[in-house]
Amino acid sequence: MKKISIQSIYQKTIAFAAEHHGQQKTPNGLPYIVHLSNVAMEVFMAHRKNPDFDLTLAVQLALLHDVLEDTQLSFKELKNEFSLVIANGVLALTKNKALEKKDQMNDCLSRILKQNIEVAIVKLCDRITNLQKPPAKWDKKKIYFYYEQTIVIQERLCNVNSCLNNRLIFEIDNYKSYL
Repeated sequence: MKKISIQSIYQKTIAFAAEHHGQQKTPNGLPYIVHLSNVAMEVFMAHRKNPDFDLTLAVQLALLHDVLEDTQLSFKELKNEFSLVIANGVLALTKNKALEKKDQMNDCLSRILKQNIEVAIVKLCDRITNLQKPPAKWDKKKIYFYYEQTIVIQERLCNVNSCLNNRLIFEIDNYKSYL
């Protein structure tokens, strides 16, 4: 059986994600696909520095990580298009909105830690990517909540990948300027 290149997998996955996220925008007004590609770029760079995880799986998870949380796509459809491993990983990365907002991240992190390491890698890359200037509409309370939540992510996932842990610590320190 012929091995499919990472480029082909990336192209198929990003096209699928773009189709399902449609016209969705980031909180700063950019097309949502920019966020997804930035998370995938963090995955590529982490793998380049420390190639101890499955790059193909991590890239697919990076590009699909919000598709269950932010679109109408079902778990079954995602599983049928990709795999059960990917669908379970994306589900672990998806906040349970039935829980109170303050409890959602700890629940999500608990589920992430039960999955393949690539799922935690994506969570770290997602948060690193999101630690940019907060959207203008965020008040100080929301910015502080996001900061505190990031500390929890870093503490819970600190042993997943030293490169990403160090990068997240650096970004957390930079984010303090917005508090």
